[in-house]
Amino acid sequence: MDSSIITATVSVGAIGAVLGAVLAYASKVFYVEVDPKITEISEILPQANCGACGYPGCSGYADAVASLKCDINLCTPGGQGVIDKIAKIMGVEASSADPMVAYAACNGTKENAKDRFEYYGVKNCSSAVYISGGHKQCEYGCLGFGDCVEACNFDAIYIDEKSGLPVVDDEKCTGCRACVDACPKGVMKLMPKGSSTFLACNSKAKGKEVSDACSVGCIGCKICSTPKVTPNGSIKMNGDLPEMNYKIEEDYTAVKYKCPKNCFIDKGDFLKSPELIEQEKAEFKQKEAEAAALAKQVALEKAAAAKKVSE
Repeated sequence: MDSSIITATVSVGAIGAVLGAVLAYASKVFYVEVDPKITEISEILPQANCGACGYPGCSGYADAVASLKCDINLCTPGGQGVIDKIAKIMGVEASSADPMVAYAACNGTKENAKDRFEYYGVKNCSSAVYISGGHKQCEYGCLGFGDCVEACNFDAIYIDEKSGLPVVDDEKCTGCRACVDACPKGVMKLMPKGSSTFLACNSKAKGKEVSDACSVGCIGCKICSTPKVTPNGSIKMNGDLPEMNYKIEEDYTAVKYKCPKNCFIDKGDFLKSPELIEQEKAEFKQKEAEAAALAKQVALEKAAAAKKVSE
């Protein structure tokens, strides 16, 4: 064998051995011990990297939890199961998490809402919004191009072909907020998974402007916020738009039927026929009329009794 080949082979081998020794030494000198809790927590997280916890990815959240920099109940996709496991790793008491789901705060369907112009640009909401705020006459309404669908890592949202609006599958939705952050109009919002009624309007405009743009938009009449309709005070007005406080227990039946624009939607109604919904509305009005008649009778009897005593 040529001596030059042997020399080259030995030289390369020697250089490799030296570099290997240097790397081995450096790995020991610069070794940073990793908290095993970070690895344990990271392994039980869903690896959705959705950012719902407020940290850049699941590994970032695992690091923050292990370092006691945040609460253990911030992983909404993981739910209570993940919280319990993290609590066990950290040796703390498991706190409860309120499961949340997304919903579209807009009922401006193709039939209900007007367009100002035809849009021929890129078919996504974040692009369309740069053309005069979008093609919808309501500047707060859903544009329907599905940025929320693209943002969802759980296949929990789709655009309904007939209405042109996003529909959320509560069973798949983890409440991670990805759709909320992706919507340039602020239409996508979160509500407790156990609640069924929501305000399907996002407009902050005045009544006439709302009515001109959408037949089911909130006109700020404030009926929903009155003590007669929401006696526990769960709805307050924020300007001309109601805000629902789901922490206050409330029966929203009256809200749904008293709203003149039908802005409040009960998810349970999606499974009912229009005839059944109308029947329930008629029954509510009948009971309301009977209660009003009874209250009037009681008032008259009290007045008559008071008059008799005074005589």
